[in-house]
Amino acid sequence: MTALPFICLGIGIALGLTIKNRRFREMTDKVSDIALISMMLCIGTGIGTDENIIREFPRIGFNCIIIALSAIAFSVLFTVICEKTVLPLKKLERELSSDKSDRPAIEAGKISNLVWIMPVSLVIGLMTGIFLRNHILQLFVDKAFTAALIILYICVGISQGSNKEVFHYLRILGLRVLWLPAAVLCGSIVGGLVPALFLNVPMEISVISAGGMSFYSITGAYMTQIYGLTFGTYGFIVNVLREFFTVLIMPLLIKISRGSPIAGGAAGDMDTMLAPITKFVGSGLSLVTLLTGIVLTFIVPILLPVLTEVLG
Repeated sequence: MTALPFICLGIGIALGLTIKNRRFREMTDKVSDIALISMMLCIGTGIGTDENIIREFPRIGFNCIIIALSAIAFSVLFTVICEKTVLPLKKLERELSSDKSDRPAIEAGKISNLVWIMPVSLVIGLMTGIFLRNHILQLFVDKAFTAALIILYICVGISQGSNKEVFHYLRILGLRVLWLPAAVLCGSIVGGLVPALFLNVPMEISVISAGGMSFYSITGAYMTQIYGLTFGTYGFIVNVLREFFTVLIMPLLIKISRGSPIAGGAAGDMDTMLAPITKFVGSGLSLVTLLTGIVLTFIVPILLPVLTEVLG
């Protein structure tokens, strides 16, 4: 099953590179939203029908909090090291502020309605599973989930294939800016490894959950497909909590360093987290924030299967 993401992403990227029609991209976004909502309903229903997961949910929630906080903490640590060595963000901010001739405009825009629709869908599925436990055919739920997962991966691939802005941003900032997403990635993996040493959670589950870097839709779906609902729950909750805690402790993060809020937001820096982070780091680093999110969003769907193979 680890080949599924690569196959679907490959199909999506090929479509994104060849089909230039804007309406096709808009339609893809809508289909992706429907697939996400469908997956949340399926995951919620599956959790609700599994009495073991319901009994273990308080423990799972506690473990997810620890993993999310650890992923943020180590991402911040690695980012601070990066800032003090290879990528001084204050200097980069001054460069960007003094030369705006070739900078594309960065618009944070409105936060997507999916921020609240997805959790609501999960709760609706959960209640449906609990109250209709004896009447739901699990095979149907599994098939619906797999279909939604395939559609989501293809849509993500289309988005990646049609998103050529990243190359424009890299031309402006140079490859040096890739040190920041690399620091966030390494910090997230270490942040998943450390809790596995003292929590009663398999190492691969903790590391892969943290490796989702706030890309909760893909991480939750992938881990459910590979490891089942119990551990798939980690992939979703850890990464939702990562965004929640980042927003909550943003005033503290900005006191640590300019890049710390960016490290906390991780893959979410390109969409849901862009607006709140830009308010703290300033418009001068909005381009760096966006690029970090874009790069990590590209990486996560490829990283998860790789981590699965490496960690067994």
